[in-house]
Amino acid sequence: MTTQSTTLEVPKDVTPRYHGRKWIEVNLPETACDWSHGGDKSITTDNGDINALVETLRDLNQNDSWKWPKRKHYFLSDLHADADALAASLVASGGVRQLGPSPHDFELTKAGRKSVFVIGGDCFDKGPSNLELLRGVRHLKDQGARLRILAGNHDIRLLFGMRVVGENKDVRNEHFFVRAGQKIMPLLKEIVDTYLTPKKMSSIPDAKTCRARLFPRESWFEEFPKIQGGDIVPAQVDRELNRIAKKVENFERHCTDHGLDLRQVYAATRQWKRLFLKREGEFRWFYRNLRLCYRSGSFLFVHAGVDDAVTKMLLKQGIGHINEQFQVAMKEAPFDFYYGSLCNTIRTKYRDVDRPFTRKGARNVHRAGITAILHGHRNLHHGQRLSLRHSQINFECDTSLDRHTRRVENVNGRGASVTIIDPSGRILGVSSDFPQVKVFEPQQTLKALINGTQAKPKR
Repeated sequence: MTTQSTTLEVPKDVTPRYHGRKWIEVNLPETACDWSHGGDKSITTDNGDINALVETLRDLNQNDSWKWPKRKHYFLSDLHADADALAASLVASGGVRQLGPSPHDFELTKAGRKSVFVIGGDCFDKGPSNLELLRGVRHLKDQGARLRILAGNHDIRLLFGMRVVGENKDVRNEHFFVRAGQKIMPLLKEIVDTYLTPKKMSSIPDAKTCRARLFPRESWFEEFPKIQGGDIVPAQVDRELNRIAKKVENFERHCTDHGLDLRQVYAATRQWKRLFLKREGEFRWFYRNLRLCYRSGSFLFVHAGVDDAVTKMLLKQGIGHINEQFQVAMKEAPFDFYYGSLCNTIRTKYRDVDRPFTRKGARNVHRAGITAILHGHRNLHHGQRLSLRHSQINFECDTSLDRHTRRVENVNGRGASVTIIDPSGRILGVSSDFPQVKVFEPQQTLKALINGTQAKPKR
């Protein structure tokens, strides 16, 4: 598929003003281009058919479907425990002024005080600074920012896993801790190094007892397939059994690789509960403020995406109902949530194994008044990307921000990224991994696509 277009002039005042960039050591783009530039790095469609995007944009523009928020929105997603990536991305938004080298040395700009910051999920795992990242988010809130925090699959998997440790065994959820696997090791190590003194460790039971409290029972592998509920299907059960068997086999090796033993791991889960679930806990605010999705104007923000069942709920019952169901499920029905349709919003990658999103789902989204969905979860290496799925426009905004991902995937330099919805009628993709700010304006981008593809007029 080719989306290279003839150049269209982009206003000079489009790019954000970067305040205090000398402190973040990240390259940020100084110029802008229409979103149609960059080929597959900027746009992808079903079956590579760019004409389908042209037709979709033409319909949305003719029907005046774009309803822009009254406030500017900054969308940052998949920070994965990298506090420096948060600081750099906030500077990239123009909504924050960095004042010093610490990731918490910032204050809101005039633009930031008027805007909405949306954290798109996956604050946890991978490392290196889970707790410092959350302190940065909290500092943003304490500065007076309008803040919305969405749930990501890593955030919920961590909650479900930590919460069941030491509780009475329940075949529906006793595997959740081991399921979190090696990805939670940096957080466990962080907690051990920060909080667990020899005195606190003296009350922790022996390794055998800790293992029994952390791991599912051996009988779990026979009992789990008999469970009813959660819309779980046989193929999903088989995948889960295989996955958990491998994670049980490798878990202690991963602990050793991170300098941990099972007693320290168990102690870390107890400390995590004090920090996140107890009334006096420093981070209790985090899960209490999570929502599954957020809407402003005709834009829907989620972590991963939607399926047909969720779009039907969106159309019939609305965002408020979805978030209420999520809050209840987090507390009372983790199994039903994790293996049900609502969880698709935090884990789908639109693969064949995921719950389906079809043309019917796209129609539901359109009828609900949504023109575009912004999400993360599918990491990219060249800035944000516009994706068309069954006539539904999506902006994919996970740009491999955290240093762990960048190292593993050989992405050069430090990461910074923010997707900006501007009330003036444009969407900006700012990323340290693309040389220009990508600018989406419905009418201008449509013209650029037509000029670049010689798309045939819709009949």
